[in-house]
Amino acid sequence: MTLRRLPLLLALIAAPVLARDSLGMFGNWGAFRDPQVPRCYALAKAAPSTLQRDFQPYADVAFWPRQNVRGQVHFRLSRKVQPGAPINLSIGGQRIALVGGGGDAWAADQRGDAAIVAAMRSASEMTVSGRSADGRGFSNTWDLKGAATAIDAAMVGCAGLR
Repeated sequence: MTLRRLPLLLALIAAPVLARDSLGMFGNWGAFRDPQVPRCYALAKAAPSTLQRDFQPYADVAFWPRQNVRGQVHFRLSRKVQPGAPINLSIGGQRIALVGGGGDAWAADQRGDAAIVAAMRSASEMTVSGRSADGRGFSNTWDLKGAATAIDAAMVGCAGLR
């Protein structure tokens, strides 16, 4: 995990659930603001599955005004990832390598975040695939209907927060 990802992970763990304000639901995506942190994010659950899961998978695109972070992409995966195993995102005909560990994955850097967000705006779905800690392959898929609008709502929601 890169150091720029640590504040996001810590705040997601530490922030109380009731601190969030809903900015709206857009298709399969919701947009939220947490003015106490402050942060805003667009969020969606992965498609349901009958396969084994260690976690409830979701994807989010976050904005952290105090850290000057915009459009940080994060995936909570359904399985714990095998250490050192590749994690890949397939979106809009592109295959993007992700970094991660445990049950989380991110773009390698801000440039990767921007590429993923741009692809999310025009693709209909995205799939993250990897190898779980037990050595089996797995994948999680998200429908991107409403993602662009939710991302925009989160960005605007944090525009005045500092």
